[in-house]
Amino acid sequence: MHLEVLVEDASGSIAAGILLEKILGPHGSPHSWRIHQYKGLGKLPRDLHKCPDVRKRILLENLPRLLAGYGKALQCVDSAAVLVIVDSDRKDCIAFKAELTDVLQGCTPAPRAIFRIAIEEMEAWLMGDRVAVEAAYPHAKRQVIDRYGQDSVCGTWEVLADAIHPGGSVSLKKQGYPIIGQAKCNWACHIAPHMDIERNVSKSFLVFRDGVLELRDNLASASEGLT
Repeated sequence: MHLEVLVEDASGSIAAGILLEKILGPHGSPHSWRIHQYKGLGKLPRDLHKCPDVRKRILLENLPRLLAGYGKALQCVDSAAVLVIVDSDRKDCIAFKAELTDVLQGCTPAPRAIFRIAIEEMEAWLMGDRVAVEAAYPHAKRQVIDRYGQDSVCGTWEVLADAIHPGGSVSLKKQGYPIIGQAKCNWACHIAPHMDIERNVSKSFLVFRDGVLELRDNLASASEGLT
């Protein structure tokens, strides 16, 4: 299986690469993926046929164009699919996924694709394995971690920052971007390698993991049916 993976930012790209290897095995043996990193989530355009400003590299603004392009490029590739990973932020997850699915169904032809949504942010997937957090950051404030309600809409990255970053989220917010983004990349780099995909308690991570495995199995079955 080959996956074209779309993520909204640099930290998501780092985490996705590490986690896919934990789920599917080493890249290229036998599965492969190519991760495309964007500079923010943005919003779906009202006019799905409008040509976006591709220079801005905002994921949702480009999604209709991207899915349509993959529909044409992958239509003769039996074992390839698109994986879109986004944060829900404060959106209603069910309604958000329905909007994404509508975009996919509007493509002719439509690529094989799945959408996976981290609730509220991908830092929730990191927080879903608290053993991994403490392995990466032995001096993490356990009382802060213990107060976190898994997959809750509570300012997830701020909670993680309060647990592991000197000065917490207040310090990071004073510095703003790109420092916040760099910190998130560091967390993904350090925590994700320690994660156990069977131990993680984030429901949205488990949906991601199981969706990738189901896609792998479905594509394998489809390929066998053609032989």
